[in-house]
Amino acid sequence: MLSARLQVPLAINEPVLSYAPGTPERAALTRALDELSSREVEVSSFIAGREVRTGDVVEMRAPHRHDLRLGVWHRAKGEHVTQAIEAALAARPAWAAMPWQARAAVFLKAADLLTTKHRQVLNAATMLGQSKTAHQAEIDAACELIDFWRFNAAFAQQLYSDQPVSPPGVWNQLELRPLEGFVLAVTPFNFTSIAANLPTAPALMGNTVVWKPSINATYSAHFILALLREAGLPDGVINLVLGDPAETVSVALAHRDFAGLHFTGSTEVFQSMWGTVGAHVAAGRYRSFPRLVGETGGKDFIFAHASADVDALAVAVLRGAYEFQGQKCSAASRMYIPRSLWKPLCDRLLPMIDEVRVGDVRDFGNFMGAVIDGRAYERLTGRVKAAQSDARCEVLRAGADDREGWFVRPTLVRTDDPSHPLMRDELFGPVATAFVYDDDRYEDALRLCDTSTPYALTGAFFARDRGAIEHALHALRDAAGNFYINDKPTGAVVAQQPFGGARSSGTNDKAGSAQNLSRWVSARAIKETFTPPTVWRYPFLAT
Repeated sequence: MLSARLQVPLAINEPVLSYAPGTPERAALTRALDELSSREVEVSSFIAGREVRTGDVVEMRAPHRHDLRLGVWHRAKGEHVTQAIEAALAARPAWAAMPWQARAAVFLKAADLLTTKHRQVLNAATMLGQSKTAHQAEIDAACELIDFWRFNAAFAQQLYSDQPVSPPGVWNQLELRPLEGFVLAVTPFNFTSIAANLPTAPALMGNTVVWKPSINATYSAHFILALLREAGLPDGVINLVLGDPAETVSVALAHRDFAGLHFTGSTEVFQSMWGTVGAHVAAGRYRSFPRLVGETGGKDFIFAHASADVDALAVAVLRGAYEFQGQKCSAASRMYIPRSLWKPLCDRLLPMIDEVRVGDVRDFGNFMGAVIDGRAYERLTGRVKAAQSDARCEVLRAGADDREGWFVRPTLVRTDDPSHPLMRDELFGPVATAFVYDDDRYEDALRLCDTSTPYALTGAFFARDRGAIEHALHALRDAAGNFYINDKPTGAVVAQQPFGGARSSGTNDKAGSAQNLSRWVSARAIKETFTPPTVWRYPFLAT
């Protein structure tokens, strides 16, 4: 370790490129899309520095093009999960002993590689594998991931520098040790940045990891791993396992050295995992109490006060509900609109929805791509069909087509029932439902917004009246972990809006902040006394 007080490079948020016609980034992305579309890849688990190909392969196809086969991935078995755990435990001593600045250097290099050489490769992989538009891929796979890696290094420095008070004659120190065991990272399909951050945040703090990505994001996971390997990540620190989610999780959670879970996914799955861990704790199976960090479901709201700017409100609904096909845990899916604003809002919003183009994301004129797979398509279209025959609902806009891809058009529903399932259940698709409240029932509407769902992830409040804003900040204090004033409830930026919610939306450990990193260490307080006492009697004992 260098004999110097080192400081990581200043972290700043990565600028978002425009991809406007004629820009160099648009040309580079187009070339990357052409190159990846022209060849298939074979993706396998990666354990202890080597590929594990089982021969049990699953196809990867672009959600927006049934005919575009991206390659195959090899399905792992329970034995491979065990191998990944063993590899993580074997790599732990050397990785944990490495100076934190050296670990940070791996991820800072990865950030620089992503800023340059790998940017359009990972963007293109995210577009093809997850059906994101160029803009949605850029803010996710490029900018947010770069921000995670740069700011996490700065947050780590902050945590390691925070030391206790030392009075004269004593030196008190606080050592932040990695957790004793391995961390399991279970990551979702919808954000490439989350898929990369969940295993790398614990790794930065000295932990070794078993990484289980979504089966719908194995394509981009392949490119993330290649990037980390080029950045110098040692073998065994992050072990990629592709397989059945239930089997992978079951094997990992049953292991004595399971030390932590970094999870993003459904509330139901996280609840089940929490129950399993609790049962194992009660049985004395683990070496220590595991850390469970989860960001789960949401039924995110937009609430409008009568003083809201209707133009800003309409744009927030369109972008907040329908970008990336509503497949964001933060996407707006329920709205509370005063009766005085409902017609003006529809007059602005409905023509905008009609202008939205849905299709192949390689066409930069399309605002939306496809939902992730056939199961999502059937689930969403089924809910919309049910609403169309429901007397409590008025479906104002809808549409779907699965001939070439899993396309679901932006859907807007009005309901007179604030407790309708469309106002309560997470759908994870481009379906937004509005409850129109009487202006003189404003307080009742606020209470409904706070109590109608078990979730508390994101929410937005629109008003020009400052008194109304202050009142809503109090009335909806527990309704959202990320609260937006006069803005859509999506698009949290690392280090600017640390992300996470409570209630049934997760443990609110705020990805994109030092708070999240603090969950991946176990502190040891060290007291050194320079002149220890040599007489056992205290002065008060004198008579």
